[in-house]
Amino acid sequence: MSNTAEMTNSGSLPTSSPKVLVASDLDRTLIYSSAALALTMPDARAPRLLSVEVHESKPLSYMTETAAGLLAELGDLADFVPTTTRTRKQYQRIQLPGPAPKYAICANGGHLLVDGVSDPEWHTSVTERLARECAPLDEVREHMEATSDPAWLRKHRVAEDLFVYVVVERELLPEDWAKELAVWAENRGWTVSLQGRKIYAVPKPLTKSAAMREVARRTGATLTLAAGDSLLDADLLLAADRGWRPGHGELADVGWTAPGITSLPERGVAAGERILREFLREVR
Repeated sequence: MSNTAEMTNSGSLPTSSPKVLVASDLDRTLIYSSAALALTMPDARAPRLLSVEVHESKPLSYMTETAAGLLAELGDLADFVPTTTRTRKQYQRIQLPGPAPKYAICANGGHLLVDGVSDPEWHTSVTERLARECAPLDEVREHMEATSDPAWLRKHRVAEDLFVYVVVERELLPEDWAKELAVWAENRGWTVSLQGRKIYAVPKPLTKSAAMREVARRTGATLTLAAGDSLLDADLLLAADRGWRPGHGELADVGWTAPGITSLPERGVAAGERILREFLREVR
């Protein structure tokens, strides 16, 4: 074909569309528990909901039916990568609409799933870095156990031998406990995040952004989009070319923003639908 035939009507050479990677947090970003839906409209105007997760024979997480359609469309147009702090077992309970993602990021970046299976080389590289740069997990776990009060502590969990979280009764939790834990953890290379009834202690090098960059390298993505609501998502949003956060969550509570980040007004399940519309607008 001649150069003239290859040129567009404007006289310039055509450019190929960018290869897009969409890395999104799940809980309270794209999917919502019944307590997090924030259905503030009259009942008769509430959106139809689709259950996307069942736990112990009960529906646990939802998205609107409209959001489900948008996600299915997005999966056909871009590399969609679920990006979560959930363990692999917790993630695998979720049944998202659309094509099955080839890649998924679990345990806040500690596991990179390829066709549902953890990449052993990635996991080994992560654990070796944590051993070099952070206080041992057992030290953090023991400190959290020693300073917790049974009056407000409901569960204490170690996730994938990578990080620790506790489930608490928020109304009984002392206001300064999480803040004091954050100061203690900071000096040991760990960070603390309060998300609903869960308080996470996570090693600083254990990040969603590092795993997202690895997936972008493998897929050849030239444009990266991201969304998230918590402090553990901030690094993911900063690493992407464009990012969105909903009107609820830790980031909204502190008014966090940065160049390339859009702060949306929507809260609850409506925010999940808006985020997917924003993703699709950019992909198209």
